[in-house]
Amino acid sequence: MGNIPSGINTPEILVDVEKLERNIARVAQRVSSQGLKLRPHAKTHKMLEVADRQLTAGAAGLTVATVGEALNFALHGVPKLFIAYPLWINESQAERILELMKRAKLSIGTDSVAAVQQMAKMLGEKAPKVKLMIEIDSGHHRSGVAPAQAVEIADAARDAGLRVHGVFTFPGHSYAPNAIDEAVNQEHKALAEAACLLRKAGHQVKRISGGSTPTAELSDNSVLTEVRPGVYVFGDAQQFELGRTGWNDIALSVATTVISRHEGSADIPRRIVVDAGSKVLGTDRPAWASGYGRVMECPEASITALSEHHATIAWPEDRELPGYGEQLRIIPNHVCVAVNLVDSVLAIHPDGAVERWDVNARGLNY
Repeated sequence: MGNIPSGINTPEILVDVEKLERNIARVAQRVSSQGLKLRPHAKTHKMLEVADRQLTAGAAGLTVATVGEALNFALHGVPKLFIAYPLWINESQAERILELMKRAKLSIGTDSVAAVQQMAKMLGEKAPKVKLMIEIDSGHHRSGVAPAQAVEIADAARDAGLRVHGVFTFPGHSYAPNAIDEAVNQEHKALAEAACLLRKAGHQVKRISGGSTPTAELSDNSVLTEVRPGVYVFGDAQQFELGRTGWNDIALSVATTVISRHEGSADIPRRIVVDAGSKVLGTDRPAWASGYGRVMECPEASITALSEHHATIAWPEDRELPGYGEQLRIIPNHVCVAVNLVDSVLAIHPDGAVERWDVNARGLNY
């Protein structure tokens, strides 16, 4: 990423447009070469400018986490949306889903008979127009059911007049060192078993959907028909430490200013403090992570603590301590959280031009 634009106030999220477009093109080409469709998860970026680039690169549609996110993108012309979440639909959500269905082709996730019956009740005669995707637990043990339970849900959906379109999973346990290959294998095995059982029970399975950023580029069409990565567009410190994003491919950082510096002593660590805290970086830090993010100008520095408006950074002894007012770029641990904390970002083009992009779907949590 180029220099921080002069005159900006910090903290400020920066997006390197050249790297963003390169990431979008690389994953689109890789997924296509494996005979898969790409339905990227827009909860990472929540921006129309990024969605447009993904669709132009050949994405089959977008994945979202909430009805609000889906409506946001549908209102701006995205024609196919998948809410990859086991919704429990109330009256308010039903009204918005019915409005959404006027504007886009819609898929919705589920993982229970009760939710299927509730969906049929709330959506009424429009319910058959929804493509229902049954969530399978492939080892992450969050939402989703065991493959053997998928038939019961599909039978209930058919009895309620809903269309079962396929199965999906989220291999979230791939977000750990040395866990990616096993997560890919478990994902494929669980989805293949669920699809086989559903077909034997007389259900059509047109879509088999998997893939996180760590696993998407390792997947093929031996089982899956599509993948749904999200973080790949920007990269983050977690993906770098997992070896799934190169340092020079990271397209998003937080510009920040040194506000305090201390050479340290035998008892006090050598450190700087910058003005980007948890309210712009987020607080995610897996047990295996080296810190609360990475400093782009000094990868060996360690972000040891965050408070709301401070980040404490232990600085290497062999590197000159940055001065007061010096600006640095921090790579967040979890980019999805960081983007959702701001109203807009600064997009920096290769020629140095700067453009402000709104985070349109920010805060649309239901």
